[in-house]
Amino acid sequence: MSDLAPTTGGGAAARTDGDNRYKAVQQKLKTLGTAMDLASNELEALLHSMRTNAQRSEHLAVDIANAELDRKFIEMTNQMSVALGGAAVEVKKLHETAQEVSGLAHDTRRTHARLYEGLDTIRSSRKERTPKPGFFVR
Repeated sequence: MSDLAPTTGGGAAARTDGDNRYKAVQQKLKTLGTAMDLASNELEALLHSMRTNAQRSEHLAVDIANAELDRKFIEMTNQMSVALGGAAVEVKKLHETAQEVSGLAHDTRRTHARLYEGLDTIRSSRKERTPKPGFFVR
């Protein structure tokens, strides 16, 4: 039996509103990166558990065969082992994708900060209000 339990306290999804201010974008990218880090960790644990259970099923099939039980039980246990192994392969792909998305989110956050942090600092520190986008285009 698996020791994994569903969790609901993981990373919260980033809000999908129209707020594209510098700090809001930075927070959304941070939230995404953190959520993907957590997902990656959970997928890694799931992968380990699936591989372990697949090996256990395989050994159980051998034990069933040695006990000379009905052939259908051996076949069902073997099929379970193969199914868990196949699912583990797909979970590994998903884990790798989660790691990649996490890395890209963190890279994007750093790039966004490098490009726009200075502008945000200037805009945030002055007393006058900043004109709306498109004001100077006439």
